[in-house]
Amino acid sequence: MAALGVLRLTLHIPESGSLKSKRQVLGGLLRRVRDEFKVSVAEVGDRDRWQLAEVAIACVNEDRDHTAEVLSKVLTFVERSAQGAVVSDVATEFLSL
Repeated sequence: MAALGVLRLTLHIPESGSLKSKRQVLGGLLRRVRDEFKVSVAEVGDRDRWQLAEVAIACVNEDRDHTAEVLSKVLTFVERSAQGAVVSDVATEFLSL
């Protein structure tokens, strides 16, 4: 049975003084996550706030354990490489398909 995993992150971008600077930080980060892990990534909340961003990362695989492993690696990657952003909240959900 296939599993869908969704990782929701709240990112704090303390140095951001405009939506443009927020988008610069997020744009590069989200592109690197997509390229590295072949997952779906989107900003899903707090779109009009300069210093906060809610991001969702989705992964589908036949094996739930593999889905969880990929999302765990994504979280580690974001925490290590999010220049200018700090992960302030994390939530993970799984659905069986």
